[in-house]
Amino acid sequence: MTTAIQAQVLQQVAEIFDKHVPFHNLLGLDIIRYDIHGVEVAIKMKPELIGNIHQNILHGGVTATILDVVGGLTVFAGLVASRDDWQIDELQQRLTTLSTIDMRIDYLRPGRGQIFTGTGSVIRSGNRVSVCRMELHNEEGTHIAFGTGTYMVG
Repeated sequence: MTTAIQAQVLQQVAEIFDKHVPFHNLLGLDIIRYDIHGVEVAIKMKPELIGNIHQNILHGGVTATILDVVGGLTVFAGLVASRDDWQIDELQQRLTTLSTIDMRIDYLRPGRGQIFTGTGSVIRSGNRVSVCRMELHNEEGTHIAFGTGTYMVG
């Protein structure tokens, strides 16, 4: 069960990532779902995101960005879910240190599609460092890429 503080903090984090990060706005990134059970981030294909003009496929850097955003959101939700006695100020302070330590991406197929959706799951949720797995699919459910990320959470 999600506490009121957990829900409030995750809503604030979603608002920041969804509306206030200029690069996310440039890409058209949209957070569809974000709670202690997971994250779903989507991006619609547009000409500015094409990486291969001959095949009209999504740029690998956009794929990496989506997976990185999903990873950060996923591990932060894992941190929030790890305790039900968090104070808002504690979690807000943790958010200021959220950063990517390492990320590996496997590009499985060319990024063909109109809508790309990223999801993630926590592999290990630690007090300072967390690890997760991220996936990217197109609107037909084709698995485009997956990644493993290590993030600083405290």
